[in-house]
Amino acid sequence: MIAIVDYGAGNISSVKKAFEHLGAQVEVTSDESVINAAEKVVVPGVGHFSRCESLNSRLRVPVLKSIEQGRPFLGICVGMQWLFAGSTEAPGTPGAGLFPGECARFPSQVKSPHVGWNQIDLRGSSRLLHGVDDGAFVYYTHSYRAPLVAGAVASTEYGGQFSAAVERDNIFGVQFHPEKSSHAGLRILENFCEL
Repeated sequence: MIAIVDYGAGNISSVKKAFEHLGAQVEVTSDESVINAAEKVVVPGVGHFSRCESLNSRLRVPVLKSIEQGRPFLGICVGMQWLFAGSTEAPGTPGAGLFPGECARFPSQVKSPHVGWNQIDLRGSSRLLHGVDDGAFVYYTHSYRAPLVAGAVASTEYGGQFSAAVERDNIFGVQFHPEKSSHAGLRILENFCEL
């Protein structure tokens, strides 16, 4: 069973529907015991990084415990940003600190938020992106972006390069919305189901 963590940060129903379309058993939950029992954990999210305060206060411990036990974890959009140290969008709200650096706003020379289809550039081998073409288009909606780090398995160019997807061991994150990214997005979610 895949636990989709509900911490009040949006787009949960579309993520749930995409996984169910692939035949996965999913449960939307804010219950620590359900997260503890899940085979995999997904933290979605849209909106302001300060919404992670709710995640940190109620569910940080079981989510991090699941990751430490080696269960596959997928962060989507704000859920991926949470994997970093934090975000300049909400300086007082810490991230999980599993990847270095802070998320920051797009530079003023590009329109923000970054909304719509953009390409990903693959950066080496990836279990999560297996079978996804280099240059595939995925769907974004965000005003802040994660820095380009060693764990980035895909990047996107928009006001400079940023991490489109990160991966290390059982930890995976995507800045875009795979549940809204057509065939490429479904392939990514299918790969996650198969981990």
